[in-house]
Amino acid sequence: MKGNLAELPDWIQVITMTLTHPEPRAALNEASFRATLAGKETRLYWIGGDRLTAAITNYGARLVTLYVPDRDGTPRDVVLGFDNIQDYEKDGDYHGAIVGRYANRIARGRFSLDGKDYTLAINNPPNHLHGGSAGFSARVWEVVETSPEAIGLRYLSADGEEGYPGNVALTVRYSIEGDTLSISFEATTDAPTVLNVCNHAYWNLNGQGIGSAMEHTLFINAARFTPVDEFLIPTGELAPVKGTPFDFTTPTAIGERIDDHNRQLGYGDGYDHNFALVDRGEDRSLAAVAVGDRSGIEMAIYTTEPGLQLYSGNYLRSLHRLKYGLADDRRSAFCLETQHFPDSPNRLEFPSVVLRPGETFRGRTEHTFRIARD
Repeated sequence: MKGNLAELPDWIQVITMTLTHPEPRAALNEASFRATLAGKETRLYWIGGDRLTAAITNYGARLVTLYVPDRDGTPRDVVLGFDNIQDYEKDGDYHGAIVGRYANRIARGRFSLDGKDYTLAINNPPNHLHGGSAGFSARVWEVVETSPEAIGLRYLSADGEEGYPGNVALTVRYSIEGDTLSISFEATTDAPTVLNVCNHAYWNLNGQGIGSAMEHTLFINAARFTPVDEFLIPTGELAPVKGTPFDFTTPTAIGERIDDHNRQLGYGDGYDHNFALVDRGEDRSLAAVAVGDRSGIEMAIYTTEPGLQLYSGNYLRSLHRLKYGLADDRRSAFCLETQHFPDSPNRLEFPSVVLRPGETFRGRTEHTFRIARD
């Protein structure tokens, strides 16, 4: 079948992708991920088990593909992404990337640490976003571990890179065990710095490009969120979600209240807000549960991080050709970014993001997939 799959009805798209790619590892051309960027080679790597299959590229340590079986046992690719390195190079939306040195926004690209002021790149005027103009998402990572079920990637962020102090050595490890995809981090520094890293996957649990994601139901384990100003910088307040469109303590369709007349929703043209997760003092805590309305796929997220950024794909504009020729339509996916709070370097009342010599930052987020009960 020829032409753009996005022009076909949703159910035909699903069948076409399944027939065309009955084996997930045949869905991508690995040669399209081979390139030399800044003298370093990029590649595509596969990991998987009996249930889940994932593809990762060392360009930006990105999650390219994740196949998950739906209620009928048909594997669906639930992550938005591209089928070649060149499109990832042009990507301004961080598809599947590890973002840092600071995930999310820092107001005016400035912060102070130990009495010294630092100025960062302004790439989301008037703010600094996701590590700057050439953050971790735009770097070629060194592959330090490969196995059928896991891959480890390492990046050395040099002192002064994008304005940040200290040489930071960061390792990210993707692993699959049973129904769970785990993403873990470990980082050290040789000088005081700030660090906040996360994976920036765009999720559609019905399958990439299969219509809007706004009918997915979502539970977020948070009684409070961080309201923002018109530039999406937290005001410092921790506001209750009860009685607002930000209350996902009961599973609710993501789009049910997204167009309500609400100043906070107006600032982000929808959801682009951090939630303060309930801390039960455990090694990791439940952050969120999302369910695809058509596939029945349920994704439960557990994390060691204190915050979760819900972004409802408000600025996806159908401008990019994704895998299988599909388009990144507005709100066709959502992000659930496990992280520390935005602008924490300028907010002493928020959980600290300072990393010092002799310390090791460790973080882990787990995505567990199952079929939701009807």
